Parts: sequence; structure tokens; C-alpha cells
Amino acid sequence: MRSRPVPPVPAALCGAVLGLVLTGCAGAPVASDAAATGSPTGGRYPVEIESCGHTTTISTPPERAVTLNQGATEVALALGLEDRLVGTAYLDDAVPPRWRAAYESVPVLAREYPQREELLAAAPDFVYASYASAFDAKVAGSRTELEQAGTPAYLSPFGCDDAARQPRASFDAVWDEVDAVAAAFGVPERGERLRREQEDRLAAVREEGSGRGLEALWFDSGRRAPLVGGGAGGPQLVLDAVGAENVFADVDADWAEGSWEDVVAADPDVIVLADADWDRARDKIAYLRRDPVLSRLTAVREGRFVTVPFSASTVGVRLVDGAASVARQLDDLDLER
Repeated sequence: MRSRPVPPVPAALCGAVLGLVLTGCAGAPVASDAAATGSPTGGRYPVEIESCGHTTTISTPPERAVTLNQGATEVALALGLEDRLVGTAYLDDAVPPRWRAAYESVPVLAREYPQREELLAAAPDFVYASYASAFDAKVAGSRTELEQAGTPAYLSPFGCDDAARQPRASFDAVWDEVDAVAAAFGVPERGERLRREQEDRLAAVREEGSGRGLEALWFDSGRRAPLVGGGAGGPQLVLDAVGAENVFADVDADWAEGSWEDVVAADPDVIVLADADWDRARDKIAYLRRDPVLSRLTAVREGRFVTVPFSASTVGVRLVDGAASVARQLDDLDLER
């Protein structure tokens, strides 16, 4: 991967940072005056957004943002901000069709994380990531370092490296993150509209209750021992939405190492499989069918598999999609309760 020279920090950005240090600000994110039109200009700034114990101050609406990790990229696309992105990086699987054209209009800086020099060469005025690993010294650098150089940075509250600072997984917490990003870009009305749309879709999934009376295993990855969806993350929220019982609901984690012995004892009605570029659902199905013990599970014998893109199983803007997809696939299985 070829490195590019680091561009000098624009004097205007340095001046903006100095002004923030001297004047300071307080309070919750301030909505844009341009809310009715979604215009990136004319809003009240600075805006403050907080996550993982760090407060980010944005002095002007970002116009050259970079998103690192699929979750952050898809929040930006869901808010219609592709025209204000100058780079993205690190997909886990495919961007859904409704955002594909918008995604393809934005430069991809790297297949995974870009080198710091590559990131800075894009001259971003805002960096947004889903996981703390994006702010490693070899990638973007810490948020404090970026902000001292004039580039505000925001980490998803669900990506804190200190688990104690993460909010409890919930759809409301997902929408709170969307609201924070929308406020940063001066388009709070887009966040509100997205929240309403997702609330309506989620209510319909819950009312249908496609998974009522079913016990499900959420199989993420692993062979020697399964990495499973626990009771405190995206998989649990999806299974709750469809009304199914999670085999590992009592595990207080989003994902955790389970045991095949517990899976065999539970003999779940259905197996939900995460599908990612680094571990395909079809490979997990093949493993289950080859194993002399696991192949005797009822769900394996009868082909009761549900597949969910990994990006729709994490706590983020695709999670309602994940719930709706699981509901449709359970309906297609037409299982007796």
C-alpha cells in the first residue's frame, strides 16, 4: 500500500480549534437553523456530541468527512450525507442496494483501515468510526490528536474500548447515535425522519411475532467452540423483536464463546447465521452438516437456517433491517409452534 505525503493542516482549521479552546461551549447538540431544508449552511454552531467519555466539538458543518467501518458509513448514507464524504473504509459485507449508488460515489480509501498518511491525504474535516480500533496510532490516531490538528472525530458509543462506557444495547440507543451524527452535520430533521421510519418498521415486526414459540441459536463464527449471540447485543434485540427465545439469552454480552454441548442440549428450533466476508454463512452450514454430532440437531436435519448479514446483526442503523429479514425468513420456514 503506497503512502502519500501528509498535507499541511489548513490555517483556517487551526484558527477554529484555537477559537474553541479560548471560548469553549456547553450543552447538548444544537439543532441547525436549516432543519427545514437539510441545508449544510446557516445552522447554529458550535455543536457538541459526546461518546465514550469524550466530547467532540464541531465548529462548522463537515464538508469533507471520512467514515471508518461499515456501521459509520451506513449511518452517513442513511442520512443522505454521501455528498459530504471524501472517503470510506472497512466493509464487513455488502452495502445494501438502496445505498449502493451513494456508496459507490465516495472514494474507498482502503479495503480495511487506511494508513494514517492515506487518511490525512484526504484532508478530512470530520472522522467518524464504529470501533475504537479505528483511532489506533497506526490508523487515524486518537480523537484528541486529530482534534488538536483541527479535525473533529466521533466514535460510536457502541465501539468504546471501555465497555463500562457503552450504552445498554437498544434500538433507542441506535437512534440516539444517528441523532448525534445528524446534529453534527446540521441535519437533525433527517435523523428524526429516519427514527420515525425505523420505529414504524420495528413495530410491524413486533406485531407480527414471526418467532413466537421458537428457540433460536445465533451462530456468529467459530468451529472448536461457537461464538454466539448473547443476551446484551444486536442478536438479542433482533430475536426479541421477532418474539423468539435466544438459547444464550442469559449470557450478559453481545457475543460470547458458547459450547456445543449447550447447543446440543437445547436442540434449537432454528439457527440464525451471521454472513460476513470473513466467515460465510454457507461455510458454517457446511460445517454443521459435516459434524457427526451437530448434524443431528433438528434445525440442521430439517434445514432450518436463517441468514443475516453481519452488518445487520450489530447494534446500528441496519439492525431493523436484520429484524425484518429474520421475520421474513421465519415466515418462509413455516414452522409449527
